Amino acid sequence: MRTVTFLQVRPTDRVNELWAATRRREGATAAEVASLDPAGRRELLAGGLVPLATADTEAEPLAWVVDGTGALALAERGVPGWRLTVVFDDPREPLLDALARSGAAYLRTPRSRITDAASLAGLPGVDTAVSVFVDTVDQAVAAFDAGATDLLLRGWDTESVGALRDALAPAPLVERGALPLPVEVDEARELLDADLFAAYLDQVDGSGAVRPRHEWAPGKDLPAPVPPQRFSAAWADEAWSHSNGQIDPAAVEPGLRGILERSLVGEAPSRDEVERLFRARGDEVDAVATVADELRRRVGGDTVTYVVNRNINYTNQCYFRCGFCAFSKGPRSLNLRGEPYLMSIPQVVERSVEAWERGATEVCLQGGIHPEFTGDFYVTVVESIKEYLPDMHIHGFTPLEVWQGAETLGVTVRDFLVRLRDAGLGTLPGTAAEILDDDVRRHLCPDKIRTSQWAEVMMTAHELGLRSTATMMFGHIDSPRSWANHFEALRTIQRRTGGITEFVPLPFVHMGAPIYLRGRSRPGPTWDEVVLVHAVGRIAFDGLISNIQASWVKLGLDGGARLLDAGCNDLGGTLMDETISRAAGASHGTSLGAEDMEAAIRAAGRVPARRSTLYEILETSSREVSNT
Repeated sequence: MRTVTFLQVRPTDRVNELWAATRRREGATAAEVASLDPAGRRELLAGGLVPLATADTEAEPLAWVVDGTGALALAERGVPGWRLTVVFDDPREPLLDALARSGAAYLRTPRSRITDAASLAGLPGVDTAVSVFVDTVDQAVAAFDAGATDLLLRGWDTESVGALRDALAPAPLVERGALPLPVEVDEARELLDADLFAAYLDQVDGSGAVRPRHEWAPGKDLPAPVPPQRFSAAWADEAWSHSNGQIDPAAVEPGLRGILERSLVGEAPSRDEVERLFRARGDEVDAVATVADELRRRVGGDTVTYVVNRNINYTNQCYFRCGFCAFSKGPRSLNLRGEPYLMSIPQVVERSVEAWERGATEVCLQGGIHPEFTGDFYVTVVESIKEYLPDMHIHGFTPLEVWQGAETLGVTVRDFLVRLRDAGLGTLPGTAAEILDDDVRRHLCPDKIRTSQWAEVMMTAHELGLRSTATMMFGHIDSPRSWANHFEALRTIQRRTGGITEFVPLPFVHMGAPIYLRGRSRPGPTWDEVVLVHAVGRIAFDGLISNIQASWVKLGLDGGARLLDAGCNDLGGTLMDETISRAAGASHGTSLGAEDMEAAIRAAGRVPARRSTLYEILETSSREVSNT
């Protein structure tokens, strides 16, 4: 079944911020103009719209809508086809020449000529979508039946868009921005200027589709933007919000349905099938989450675990420059984002003792890579905690810290891990993973260890008897392709060693992140992307990693609890002192009481259980589970 895209665009002769902001609130994402100067472009971008130009203009637009001659001229200048729409107003042969040579993404036609346009678009060697303005649902359906697959909407409200979605079903409907789906972020970064790139990223999700129009983002103190009976928040109309979320399996696209059916009988999805799961939309998200929840139920029943722990972020000074990190500070002389600090080892021990006295069974040690640190610091911290608290589990030091520690001492990673293990280190946190795809890492964290080095530390640790968690931070400059690569890296590690205890998705908190403030990343993942990463984790890691955790620090306790129906069986730790997410702008708190954790689990209809770091059940709540 053909996917239908639509663009909410407003043609205009007026260019000012107030007009643009008003149209943006009404749903538009783009303005189409004949004349665009630098001041007008600034006004449009400030109002939240990206510019489309119908002629060569003084200021560069995001994309052009031109005749065949104009498209060829732009292509000669190096403008790629994904920034071009050709207008159907030339004789057939010159028009076909323009389409073939420019690679234009769209062929815009009047409704009266859709059939002719579709015949051109269907020729071998032509990769373009027939695009047409429609003003009613009936016009849209007729245009689709005639061969159009891209609809241009002017001033449609939420309910009308919902009616269009239902009228076109079972053909999937996806809202695009001014650019087609998908445009690779690396290509956009290379060819768009900074202002256009930032405006584009602000509008789209990881697949390049337009983000839902709500204020929710990871880290914000807002409820999950999704109806109680659904997993997907893709649409906001009444029909979507009040549907029961029950998906007819026969209505799911056959390829996706096959992946889900095979998953339920124990056949793991391939790497490419994992990427297909990540590209699920709308009802498909609900179908993926439902299968994930069934697999969760088979593995762990209704038990939801948590650990009483304390995070100790011993320094915020770091000589690495990760674009996503709002926590690390440079030396005081650089005046970077507040006061740098470095705890003494007695202070770290004191905080560990306080945590033990408050019932913690784990301390999690993570911090910046201080320029004066050597591997001896990490070993001494572990030894000092164990001297006072021999029974405290120490969950500490990312693969980056391990790699750096070994390097500073001039020893192998294996020898350094043996020292840490013998000093009393219990497990390694699987952070510093970000995205295990080096095409992303070279822009996100260019001076950090690469995927192979991260994997080398983890597999070596597992071989030495040190188990670890695994994480994925997503929603910045990544995509379903890079998420699938990350999952495949983790599956390779786990199949070889079996040392990963849990998978913890970490939604990117954008508000204070340098990479977002510079206009170089998206504003975090959408809610649907959050659901998918957790749910696909359950499906892809079935039989390999039993525990999928929802991060209440990133999502809020209520948001995390919603994911208990999408494959998750763990809500993480009480933390006591979490500062990294707060530094990025998260507002969900730095600690949580065990009683609050248990109340949220019971309210979700599950049975709370306090666990150890290694998932040994220490105590199961005997209180009644809520039926609300």
